[in-house]
Amino acid sequence: MRHGKRIKKIGRGAAHRKATLAAMSTALIQHKRITTTYTKAKALRGYVEPLINRAKSDTVHNRRQVFRRLQDKEAVTTLFDEVAEKIGDRPGGYTRVVKLGRRQGDGAEVAMIELVDYNDVKPDGSSGGEKRKTRRGRRRKPSDTPAPVESAASPEESEIAEHTVEAAAAATVVVEGQAASEGKSADETQTTDTTDEIEVQVSEAAEVTDEAADVEDSAEEAPEAEADQEQPVSEEGEDEAEGESAGEEESEEDEDAKRE
Repeated sequence: MRHGKRIKKIGRGAAHRKATLAAMSTALIQHKRITTTYTKAKALRGYVEPLINRAKSDTVHNRRQVFRRLQDKEAVTTLFDEVAEKIGDRPGGYTRVVKLGRRQGDGAEVAMIELVDYNDVKPDGSSGGEKRKTRRGRRRKPSDTPAPVESAASPEESEIAEHTVEAAAAATVVVEGQAASEGKSADETQTTDTTDEIEVQVSEAAEVTDEAADVEDSAEEAPEAEADQEQPVSEEGEDEAEGESAGEEESEEDEDAKRE
């Protein structure tokens, strides 16, 4: 039993295990993503993340300690110059392990290990994706319900609308009655008779609208006529009226003198 044995031997001796993890760490730093077995990926995470953490402080000592583990100058340069800048202020968790199923042949469980900062989009199958929408979450809030819009139609327009609605309802009743008597659907029995009745009802509605318009026009003209009648007579008009009356009196006096 392996009680309390935290180290993963991955089927190798000490020297062989260190060489394998060093080679895998170099590949991960250069390619930012590799595919291996799930057990090796978990062992590699514990080996490479302390090295990435050292790369945050670029000193000679840290470079020598990382080179002691990797034994590759190019990987050390890439880690301190490129990966350290990409990491930024991340406090930990520099790698991600995603299971990919089982391998054909030996049936080993395969996984992908990658640097988190080089892939913001998580692959399929990983946890932490979009949350499932529940039935309770899809319910509309009371504040989201649209407020009813009040119509600003006049009473005459509302009467006309009601008349047209009644006409349409009567037409549909006629159509359905004919369909029931003949044993056909309402769509097949829209004949010329029903269309004539609908036209008559529409014409009646149009006459009602014309009468309403005439009433409005007469209501608008009435105040104007009253205003014309109430206009006061100017002084010039009074003088002209007095002159006409004086001329009439003179003409009557001349006629009386001629008769005498």
